[in-house]
Amino acid sequence: MTTYDCADPDARAEGLAAAARAVRAGSLVVMPTDTVYGIGCDAFSATAVRSLLAAKGRGPDMPVPVLVGSWSTIDGLVIGVPTVARELIEAFWPGGLSLVLPHAPSLAWDLGTTRGTVMLRMPLHPVALELLRDVGPMAVSSANRSGSAPAADAADAEAQLGEHVAVVLDGGSSGENVASTIVDLTADAPRVLREGAVSLAAISEVLGREVATA
Repeated sequence: MTTYDCADPDARAEGLAAAARAVRAGSLVVMPTDTVYGIGCDAFSATAVRSLLAAKGRGPDMPVPVLVGSWSTIDGLVIGVPTVARELIEAFWPGGLSLVLPHAPSLAWDLGTTRGTVMLRMPLHPVALELLRDVGPMAVSSANRSGSAPAADAADAEAQLGEHVAVVLDGGSSGENVASTIVDLTADAPRVLREGAVSLAAISEVLGREVATA
């Protein structure tokens, strides 16, 4: 495992290149995001995703979300992007909002027991976005062992998961250490499964209606 200080331009470039090689090789990496630190891998490598779940100490019953590097990436990952999803993407991406949608049945991935859905987010962090735009969609979960608090910095992530990852991208503190808000868009009406970085009120304002919670 190698840690790269992304505050240093040369180390950042070297680290991003190393992380991209690791992801393409099916290995795990730790990366900063705008919410908490994440442990990630190639979303389309079932073996890598299984390794990610094993590193965290959890099973396929808790599937892994997918991070994307652009708005347009979502079009190739889901069956159809409803208007409500477009409205939320335009308002809150990149940022702390995760959307649950039916995934395209043609995709060859295994993120866990998803029941035909995928949770997607575009993070507001330059290091994460640069890596995602290089390697494509990544399966990314919070960088912590199951049952432990999410890592707010690279040192914490390394302490919990260092033996399982090839590269750690140190982007400094993640700030408030707040998880993303999750909105389920698989039914006729949107539903907030978890309120986090984006408030229920802000979502309701964008959609012009009250949004139910789980």
